[in-house]
Amino acid sequence: MHIFFQSDIGKKRKNNQDYAGYFKNSQGILLAVLCDGMGGHKAGDVASEMAVSHLGNAWEKNNLNDIDTIKNWMQKHINKENERIVEKSTQYPDLEGMGTTLVATVLVNNIFIVANVGDSRAYQFMSGNLKQVTDDHSLVNELLKSGEITPEAALKHPQKNILTRSLGVSKKVEVDIIDIPVLEGDQLLLCSDGLTNMVSDKEIVKILNVSDVNIEKKVLSLVSLANARGGYDNVTVILIEPFKEKGGK
Repeated sequence: MHIFFQSDIGKKRKNNQDYAGYFKNSQGILLAVLCDGMGGHKAGDVASEMAVSHLGNAWEKNNLNDIDTIKNWMQKHINKENERIVEKSTQYPDLEGMGTTLVATVLVNNIFIVANVGDSRAYQFMSGNLKQVTDDHSLVNELLKSGEITPEAALKHPQKNILTRSLGVSKKVEVDIIDIPVLEGDQLLLCSDGLTNMVSDKEIVKILNVSDVNIEKKVLSLVSLANARGGYDNVTVILIEPFKEKGGK
């Protein structure tokens, strides 16, 4: 299995509120986590780093290898991190209002278990096709699903950054958790909206579809393209190849 990630401040922001990492438990099973923080000053930095670091630390201490048990673990521990963020934001005035999105995945038995809260996304790239496997928890997505706006209008909607769900808002948070089968040649992409607001699906496909380029170069290409388009936000990308492709470098 190959995995690589990069988090970049972008061209316009003064600090990077994204945070990402990957970890293995005692069974060698991978957990990858990406968070996009929000809040004044450096509060977003704190929330996103807390969520990733604490989840990763807890994951390294377990020995889980069963799909249902892992799903329960993710539900429990993401809620635990949510409670921790809420508690810290009420204890310290400079952290008031902090929160973060979260998208995470575990690969076990050729199955990706994907959890998300907010609008950071997971995509599955298979056979030249890119499929978003997470659902954005945002106002614009709700308007889109109800038919009140078109996909074209959603791209430039003035309220596209308003989330309907995130860590740090209330003591309980609903976490979407799904599982998807993966085959040889598939790639899983986790990203913050700093990528998807700047780079189209077609452009992502073009980069991921190059068979003789390793995933490090693909990740760097995606981040560079987001910055070339203006880099209006922090951009973070995690790319996972569960199986080594024949002929890959």
